[in-house]
Amino acid sequence: MRAAGLMLASTLSFGIMAIAIRLASQSLHTFEVAFFRNLFGLMAVLPLLLSARRAELRTRQLPKYFVRCAIGMVSMLCGFWAIGHLPLAQAISLTYSTPIFVTIAAALFLHEQVRARRWAAVAAGFLGVLVIVRPGSTEFSVDSLAALAAAVLGGVISIQIKQLSRIDSANTIVLYTYAFWVPMSLIPALFVWQWPHGVAWVWIVAAGVFGTGGQVLWTHALKLGEVSALTPISFVQLPLVSVAGWLWFHETLDRYTVIGAAIILGSNAYIAHREALLARKKASAAATAGAAPGE
Repeated sequence: MRAAGLMLASTLSFGIMAIAIRLASQSLHTFEVAFFRNLFGLMAVLPLLLSARRAELRTRQLPKYFVRCAIGMVSMLCGFWAIGHLPLAQAISLTYSTPIFVTIAAALFLHEQVRARRWAAVAAGFLGVLVIVRPGSTEFSVDSLAALAAAVLGGVISIQIKQLSRIDSANTIVLYTYAFWVPMSLIPALFVWQWPHGVAWVWIVAAGVFGTGGQVLWTHALKLGEVSALTPISFVQLPLVSVAGWLWFHETLDRYTVIGAAIILGSNAYIAHREALLARKKASAAATAGAAPGE
């Protein structure tokens, strides 16, 4: 129950972050929104980092962090651009395709064995993406490609984090991620700089605080519960942002987004279920192999 509560809180935090980004984007350029999200995100996570052990804040993987953060920065800018220029429900639906690309990246870079049923789920997820994006139609736009690029790069980032975590702790990864992200996001922001005014400060602070809070809650939820059981809870974000888009931005939810999102979410749920089953089988096999005779 606690893991489910943490995952729900994480999902709501990410939903509020997306709404805050959309509101901030009405008066600020995407580059500035990204910079302030990272700046206030770093400030929000500092108490956690200051309480960490000194050994956790050291690393021998700085070049890998630089590459990971550079790719993450591009992914963030693409995702923020999509949230600022697409209907919220469509932008968030396309971000849910990230697990599809994680599966592909795991097969390519980590040489994980992906069997036919998971490949079928990946293919179904791609179909859902095509239903939403509708290439060749009048509804197709570069903004949709930005959302898709964010999802693809998000898959690569997930693999990089998995590789970094083999040596470094979660606190180390968080520290160096924000340490690189703040200056990286400042450089493009300087070319379009204008100081936020009035309520815009509320939105950029909210984006940083709720984004970081969502990440922390998500990490703790996955430590306590199984991915297959917790993943469906994250889908609550979609109706949340859909209602916000309707109330505040006068957006309507078209049938293609609904159908495509349903296909993608079903694909994600199955992929998470299969990965949880495989993880349990590996753990069981390792325990059996390590047991002494007669145990």
